[in-house]
Amino acid sequence: MRRERSLDLIDAQSGGDVSRVVTAGIEPIPGATALEKARYLQREGDGLRRLLLSEPYGDPAMSVDLIVEPGHPEAQAGYIIMEAMGYPLYSGSNTICVATVLLQSGMIEMTEGLQDVVLESPAGLARVSARNVDGRVESITTQGEPAYVAERGLSVDVPDYGRVEFDLVWSGAYYAMIHAADHGFDLTPDEQIALTAFGDAFVRAARPGLRQEHPALGDVGPLPFAHFMGRVRTLENGKVESRSATYVHPGVICRSPTGTGTSARLALMAGEGDLGSGDTLETISPRGNRFVGTVLGEAMVGDFPAWHSTITGGARLLAHSRVTVDLDDPLVDSSDLEKLLSP
Repeated sequence: MRRERSLDLIDAQSGGDVSRVVTAGIEPIPGATALEKARYLQREGDGLRRLLLSEPYGDPAMSVDLIVEPGHPEAQAGYIIMEAMGYPLYSGSNTICVATVLLQSGMIEMTEGLQDVVLESPAGLARVSARNVDGRVESITTQGEPAYVAERGLSVDVPDYGRVEFDLVWSGAYYAMIHAADHGFDLTPDEQIALTAFGDAFVRAARPGLRQEHPALGDVGPLPFAHFMGRVRTLENGKVESRSATYVHPGVICRSPTGTGTSARLALMAGEGDLGSGDTLETISPRGNRFVGTVLGEAMVGDFPAWHSTITGGARLLAHSRVTVDLDDPLVDSSDLEKLLSP
């Protein structure tokens, strides 16, 4: 008997980063909340992530988002984020893509103009404002959980690169925030290979002994991201911008400046007094793609002063597809996958 299953996917991109949104083909995931469901997949069902982010089905530079039933009464849908590094609890670019897919596919009914949507990520609620024009989502502004600076003034010796100074910031995952100019980077397109090599060496050196605890979410795993910060420029119109690059371990430089990377930068700058409530920072990836972050106001996460912020960007749909998963294919590891797939 042939053991073939199928998955329905809608691929979208935000700032050039591709999110593969799984809309059908997966059995209900155990757990009352998106966080519990994500941790179940991480513990007992990682085959779905491996399948869709590996050849021949996908690429590690992509992300996968699984639509699930939400646990929070305010949320209209839940989603679990999967990337090369594992299961980030929140992501700006993924949220922008998921909200766009849900609205343009009709899974959430779209209304013309500004539309508020509440989604449940594993980190908590994402409050989304969509700007819809002629049946298409033109832009998404998303507010996740507040970001905070966990530790300042850290440093580590990185083989072949020397001493690297960084700050550790939580914004849905832990980010090591590194000043790019200190290491000779201008964050231009031709530096992406060198940035990847530097990021890989840095994360491997920095992980041992580095904080993994979140006050409310518990153990969130080893450091997954490094964010390279370019110089801040104030334009003639008063807008503030900075080149930025996010490294995802292992081996990926994001095409977008990333929403959580931008939120982490906002929290770092707000904590230093460089930004205040209502101020914006436009981040620009090495490929020239842009997100706009806005500081909203202060908060607390446990004992940490934190900052609410929003990220604004747009997404475009790339493909609707039905993927055949042959469980007898030697390139498919079905050991913890088969039980997830609908018959």
